[in-house]
Amino acid sequence: MSYPNPISQSTGEAGNPGTQGKADAIDMMDETSAYMALIRENLEYEHHMKYDQHGEREMYEEIYETVCDVVCVKRRTIRINGEDYPYELVKSRFLKLNSGHVAYVMDCMKNTVTKITNIRAYLITALYNAPSTMSHYYQQEVQHDMYGGGWAEKGIT
Repeated sequence: MSYPNPISQSTGEAGNPGTQGKADAIDMMDETSAYMALIRENLEYEHHMKYDQHGEREMYEEIYETVCDVVCVKRRTIRINGEDYPYELVKSRFLKLNSGHVAYVMDCMKNTVTKITNIRAYLITALYNAPSTMSHYYQQEVQHDMYGGGWAEKGIT
């Protein structure tokens, strides 16, 4: 005897071909919800929504939504800094982002004086590069402050 498995959502019921599409949609929604929850946790979203200033909360929300969009909307490639990268590579990197990376990107964006014409593309590129550029950026900031004019200009020795 064969019994249909009511728990399995990945296969359609015998004699009901429309069930497969519904099951796939449910699986995709579950996967999207799981990714969004993971991203919220990695970015410490709830903490920032509770304790950050109003303007920073808005910027953090935009970054969260951008990360979710990049991770949850499947496509073949994603454009980073004018080049097409495989979706899976970009997705993997975005799933490793944490609140430190977001703080770094926000700091860089606050300090830029360049006119950004495509803010979304700029943000995606900055987030993609954050893990590989963040420590060098902060090291350079320290060196500038200590030796390149930061402290010396302010009369601190």
